[in-house]
Amino acid sequence: MPKVLISDKLSAAAVEIFRSRGIEVDVKTGLTPAELRAIIGEYDGLAIRSATKVTREVLEAATKLKVVGRAGIGVDNVDVKSATAHGVVVMNTPYGNAITTAEHAIAMMFALARQIPEATTSTRAGKWEKNRFMGVELFGKTLGLIGCGNIGSIVADRAQGVKMRVVAFDPYLTEKRALALGVEKVELEELLARADFVTLHTPLTEATRNILSRENIAKLRKGARIINCARGGLVDEAALADALKSGHIAGAALDVFETEPATDSPLFALENVVCTPHLGAATAEAQENVALQVAEQMSDFLLTGAVTNAINMPSLSAEDAPRLKPYMELCRLLGAFAGQMTQARDGTMKKIEIEFEGNAAHLNHRPLTAAALAGLLAPVMAGANMVNAPVLARERGIDVADIAHDRPSEYQTLVRITVTTDQNTKSVAGTLFAGSRPRSVEIKDIKVEADFGHYMLYVTNQDKPGFIGRFGATLAGAGINIATFHLGRAEAGGDAICLVSVDEPVAEDVLAMVRTLPLVVQATSLEF
Repeated sequence: MPKVLISDKLSAAAVEIFRSRGIEVDVKTGLTPAELRAIIGEYDGLAIRSATKVTREVLEAATKLKVVGRAGIGVDNVDVKSATAHGVVVMNTPYGNAITTAEHAIAMMFALARQIPEATTSTRAGKWEKNRFMGVELFGKTLGLIGCGNIGSIVADRAQGVKMRVVAFDPYLTEKRALALGVEKVELEELLARADFVTLHTPLTEATRNILSRENIAKLRKGARIINCARGGLVDEAALADALKSGHIAGAALDVFETEPATDSPLFALENVVCTPHLGAATAEAQENVALQVAEQMSDFLLTGAVTNAINMPSLSAEDAPRLKPYMELCRLLGAFAGQMTQARDGTMKKIEIEFEGNAAHLNHRPLTAAALAGLLAPVMAGANMVNAPVLARERGIDVADIAHDRPSEYQTLVRITVTTDQNTKSVAGTLFAGSRPRSVEIKDIKVEADFGHYMLYVTNQDKPGFIGRFGATLAGAGINIATFHLGRAEAGGDAICLVSVDEPVAEDVLAMVRTLPLVVQATSLEF
């Protein structure tokens, strides 16, 4: 039974989701880093909000951990790179609080335009400063969206409702999507030049850090207003304070800060700044939604292998997971075969090509490719799995290509993995027998049909009389029982392959004897 730790406060309904699906769950909030490290090794899953810090040290202690689920969007408190290296899936819940966060951005924009917080303070102080608080209309103004994903698109829709013009800078926004949203896609320079209001809706990455830098703030038109309900660090706060003091920027509304909790900031002393303590997702509906969503996602992953909203792994829906499972196992086994075939003497891996034919050509290839890479790299890189294998390959400069062939296939489904090193190229292909049982069908362009056994011996030899007898006698003399025996050859008298399943691992001294037999070119012990 999988076991999950909830280390930040989630709703009771989320806890019940885990338990109702047969997952053991412990709720232990307020743990110190040392306390978390001390117990995390017991758990398969960790459910968090923003308080728990999932550091490299925590992940090193999490020997069983398979998934971290963040009830919310941002994963700044998770060392995603280290999680990936340890083979841990990191999920978030990008849709559960999207409406709430978008509405907060709109509320901040209204508050900023009409100076509502300052007017409230003044009126409560017994003043009636009607002429002091001269606001601006949103009608007809241009809103510049930096980031037009899920939340940004909701903000665009709401802004259009008050008849604002919307321009958007987002490298991932297609022209077709922009047209559907009714926004104008522009480059950042044009957005800065045209926008009356700027809202940010992008994650914090090295590419987006200080995207509103001192230089870019200076490029904004005089009197522009800035709203940030996304992530602290997107705006240079010192530069923003200077621009507000000089009057170049008319006002700013911030829900997030570079350092949180934000207890001191040069912005706090300025009247034309609206500040809230990271309330973007702080509604009862959003908190409940993200808690339930993360519980469902983690449960699906631990029980069925479904991957939803993962930061570091291809998505695999709950519907697709059972259907893809045999294909993923075929890819893993073929990858493991190719990886064990590729010996040190073959040189450094340069390219891995994964081809799909027949039924396999029409599937979601990303998880299949990840499974193939995991199988291929595991023999040479301890800890390689579907989460970290694509990264491991990329870090080592291995070119990975997956190709779907829309052509008739000899088999109902076929997957072929070709490994190119700086010395040679080797390939192995397989199919699913009866739709579910993985079977190899081709090794180095030679037809060899065989089911995968736990222990196998792969031998290449010259196709001449005497080999089979001497080979069988050698294994018998070593006390090794042959479970299955499969042969294939390119042509009579040419290159041949022998693939046998055995009941136990083949020791190195036995391999050495097989390698010295006449007609044997090479022999490799395989384990699946």
